[in-house]
Amino acid sequence: MTRVTRARVTVEGREAGAIGRGLLALVGVERGDGPRDVEYVARRIAGARVFDDGGGGQTDVAGAGGAVLVVSQFTLLGALRRGRRPDFLRAAPRAEAAPVLSALVERLRREGLTVATGEFGAHMLVESVNDGPYTLWFDSRAGPEDGGQAGGNGREGAS
Repeated sequence: MTRVTRARVTVEGREAGAIGRGLLALVGVERGDGPRDVEYVARRIAGARVFDDGGGGQTDVAGAGGAVLVVSQFTLLGALRRGRRPDFLRAAPRAEAAPVLSALVERLRREGLTVATGEFGAHMLVESVNDGPYTLWFDSRAGPEDGGQAGGNGREGAS
């Protein structure tokens, strides 16, 4: 998740999604991700206090009047442990990943956030102007930040 002053996704020359100030969330869906992972990730995106509130404190994306651009990126789950070609064995197959990503977008919208998206499965050009830069990485399966409530199994990943 990256704090941005603006970000956009184009697919075959047309704009698929764009935001001004807000968060660019590159999301990798791992095999077995489900509703508890969606809830965890949505809570983290919506609640992260990464914007100045104007009074010396920090606020979340809604408090900053920002939006979220969600882009599916299975390559976050790629591993280069051996050889020179990454393997994507941990990445969920399309039929499993698409509904998880859709559920995340809908969950963020239920938080009252303005959410734009890329196009699942398409070759996308992602442009962003990072603000800071300020980028955070979190894993719904690690779980220690919330006392293990994410439903994770302690494995590392980029869900």
